[in-house]
Amino acid sequence: MRLPHPIPYQGSKRNLADKILSYFPCNVNRLFEPFAGSAAISIASAYYYKANHFVINDINEPLIQLWDKIIHHHEDLVSEYHYIWHNQIGREEEYYYEIREKFNTTQKPEYLLFLLAKCVKAAVRYNTNGEFNQSPDKRRLGRTPSNMKIAIINVSQLLKNKVTFLALGYEEVIKGATENDLIYFDPPYQGTGQNGGFRYKQDLNHDDFVLSLFELNKKNIPFILSYDGRTGEKHFGKPLPPALNLAKIELDAGRSSIATLLNRVENTYEALYLSPSLMNKLPLKMEQTYFQTSLF
Repeated sequence: MRLPHPIPYQGSKRNLADKILSYFPCNVNRLFEPFAGSAAISIASAYYYKANHFVINDINEPLIQLWDKIIHHHEDLVSEYHYIWHNQIGREEEYYYEIREKFNTTQKPEYLLFLLAKCVKAAVRYNTNGEFNQSPDKRRLGRTPSNMKIAIINVSQLLKNKVTFLALGYEEVIKGATENDLIYFDPPYQGTGQNGGFRYKQDLNHDDFVLSLFELNKKNIPFILSYDGRTGEKHFGKPLPPALNLAKIELDAGRSSIATLLNRVENTYEALYLSPSLMNKLPLKMEQTYFQTSLF
């Protein structure tokens, strides 16, 4: 079975999941994803038996309702998506806006799934009123019902009876973590929270987030953080304080689409940070390949 991903969107860690999982310790009790989005890391972790249970959280409640329906009521969702998708034929653009309006009015998960599958570059946007406002991709119809059915059924089989869904702020979610768990953070890129993605309807406060990381270190709770990156010599994001004592790894995310448009050949590198308590759980040979954030 291929790794199923019923929710496509820009910024997903789907293509980096295997690299991120290589830094998981053995015997993870629960994996927490406080900024879950497409839950790519939880899906990959379930597929490769990297954790016993999964806590999937997102402050975007309609998204969590969609995830709950994917896992616990997949037959209904498959049927609803099939009906919605086929009704667009012949008037695709007009129909998309009708579904968008229905979603903004009702918040029903089946409407959200169609929008996620159909919007431009899977780059979902909300306006300042919290309304979904991204336009449709006029070049395609969105994932076909048959392919969506396979993804939904397979991910339901992977996570059913192994998952807890929450729609809370990340601070509340991580309070329940212990030393036997692992937290994977994939917060919004700095400055892109508002109008910047369906996961995040508000900006993440950098200083508050850093304080939360210090608290996790005090409690010896292991975590992995995807937070910033670079393209060529251009770095993105406010740096994390060296006092956190995090190990930093750069993951090659492939060619930069923006650099390509500017006739430059440059790759994007996403930074991955490992907490001290996680480093203590990893083999010594692996530890020696890392370098500390204090060097940057």
